[in-house]
Amino acid sequence: MKIKVGFGFDVHQLRKGHPFVMGGVNLEHTSGAYGHSDADVLLHAICDALLGAANLRDIGFHFSNTDERWRGISSLILLKEVMKLLAEKNWIIGNIDAMICLEAPKINPHIPAMKAHIANAAGISEEDISIKATTNEQMGFIGREEGVVAYAVCLIEKI
Repeated sequence: MKIKVGFGFDVHQLRKGHPFVMGGVNLEHTSGAYGHSDADVLLHAICDALLGAANLRDIGFHFSNTDERWRGISSLILLKEVMKLLAEKNWIIGNIDAMICLEAPKINPHIPAMKAHIANAAGISEEDISIKATTNEQMGFIGREEGVVAYAVCLIEKI
């Protein structure tokens, strides 16, 4: 059996009055992540981890922020597209482990819904997805609620 590990990272600015989508879930908050797509940092980090593990470059290569096809698109669609790329190379996901870093809103109540959305888009079990959250202890741009960061690692297996 051949296995590979991938790492993903994403960061987006937070802007007042902007929608906040995380793991495919709309979060209630005064600010939201800003970007070309829906700016879902969690899904972007997961996509980059999967693409990196399969040596398929990165999310920006496949879904450029200069391409109008991707403007405002749900990152769940991007994850489905990444899964097609992996399938073409005979890779399946073993597991995903992700960390979100932000001061607010609280993520824990939304983790079950996030896992359900990710599992559905990736075609895997919710048991193979771990999502955690932490704050930045009010330090830096995250602590000032100017941005949000997500990290992800994944294991993929050749079939």
